[in-house]
Amino acid sequence: MRRFGLIGKDISYSFSRNYFKKKFEIEGVKNVSYENFDIKDIATFKSKLKQETDINGYNVTIPFKETIIPYLDKLNKKAKIIGAVNTIKISKKGQFIGYNTDYYGFKKSLKPLLKPYHKNALILGTGGASKAIAYALKSLDIKYVFISRNASEKAKYTYNELTETIINTHQIIINCTPLGTFPDINNCPNIPYQAITNKHLLFDLIYNPSETKFLKLGKQNKAVTINGEQMLLLQAEKSWQIWNK
Repeated sequence: MRRFGLIGKDISYSFSRNYFKKKFEIEGVKNVSYENFDIKDIATFKSKLKQETDINGYNVTIPFKETIIPYLDKLNKKAKIIGAVNTIKISKKGQFIGYNTDYYGFKKSLKPLLKPYHKNALILGTGGASKAIAYALKSLDIKYVFISRNASEKAKYTYNELTETIINTHQIIINCTPLGTFPDINNCPNIPYQAITNKHLLFDLIYNPSETKFLKLGKQNKAVTINGEQMLLLQAEKSWQIWNK
């Protein structure tokens, strides 16, 4: 029996377990399982999960995409540049190797929606997922700045500093925060939504609900909107390829 799983905190809502269960059924993949490893502290990864001898690979989600790195034996080149990991492969020698497939899923789902005027982006949030988004945008020659609740070296603006002019000059806005995730569906990032136009593209990494308040407010102003489901499907497929190559 080959075992795979998702490491995260409060992840009962997660898409991954059901996705892989259906994938295994549809493709007739036998003697394989996928389960949730819901942990409160990343130290549990070292004390418990690294001791599981029959695990072949993990996915990693909020809030451990960055804090898991010191516990790994090796990083794939892209994961090292990005500074965040969402996929772990356990080699035949027992090495824990970190990869990032978030950037791939995001880039592949964003690219078909891009127009020539999509030159600048706002990344809402500065967590592990936002690092993969920044890497993908850079590879597409799209300039970006980070937005955070608090002033920091990484964030160019706080939410309180956002103006209509900033929104007007950044035609792509990506929500990398958990704001609006089920069950907290009436919440959304605090930005000047009135400045959004039909030239804007709003991307929410959240997939539950399928249309967050962030996306609804963008759609009201004729923006193109996309949620995180396609990105998730693509990154999951990429994870499966890594585990099986």
